Order: sequence, then structure tokens, then C-alpha cells
Amino acid sequence: MRKIVWAEDALRDFNGAIFYIAKDNHLAASVIADRIEVTAGELALLPTGHPGRVKGIYEKLVLKTPYIIAYALSDQAVTIVRVIHGRRNWQEDAWPE
Repeated sequence: MRKIVWAEDALRDFNGAIFYIAKDNHLAASVIADRIEVTAGELALLPTGHPGRVKGIYEKLVLKTPYIIAYALSDQAVTIVRVIHGRRNWQEDAWPE
């Protein structure tokens, strides 16, 4: 089993999204945070995403949310590099602004 590593950008994305949602609905923020964390954890056992828009990165949709986890794989780790809202303008080979 690989370990999960969160890059600083991914933590910033995650915390920003949850903070934004929590301003209006604490319960929804908690549910979405749990779903993102569970999906990230599942990648340690079975990285089932698909090749992403950024070279060398994979993407995994977080079910029942609008979020996508972008991650890199190595033999030892799954590195969560970004957590991105699916409606963001996301061009090939670039991260959304």
C-alpha cells in the first residue's frame, strides 16, 4: 500500500474550499471534506483515476461532489497535488487560476 502525501497546493485548495463552503453551510463542508479525505485515502489502496490534463498527473473524481483530486504516483506514495472544483477553467497542461 502506498502512503498518501498532500502537497502544499493541495492542502491550500482543500482548506480554501472547505472554508468557503462552511461560511454558508457547516454540515455540507463537513460532508465534502470527508468525501475528499476518503477518496484520497482510497487512492493508497487502488489508484483508480485516469490520466490527467497535466502531464504525469492523474485525476480522480470525488463522488457526490464537484471536486477532482489531481495526484502523482510513485512506487511508495500517492501525492495529492491539487484539489480542484470541476467547474474551474482548466486548460490542458496547466493548473486553473
